[in-house]
Amino acid sequence: MKKLMVVLVILAIGVAFYEQSKPHPNVYITVAAVVVIMYGAMRLSAKIPGRKDDDIQ
Repeated sequence: MKKLMVVLVILAIGVAFYEQSKPHPNVYITVAAVVVIMYGAMRLSAKIPGRKDDDIQ
């Protein structure tokens, strides 16, 4: 699942950059790509454990 999410985020980044390179980019496609990027980043970062108080000292 993690590998699929990484591929999906990279694909969405590519679509967002490609869409912005057009003379008249479609706003809906750009917004959809940003939503996919943010959702994928949220899902991928959820696996990273938070800092514990014991580790700070």
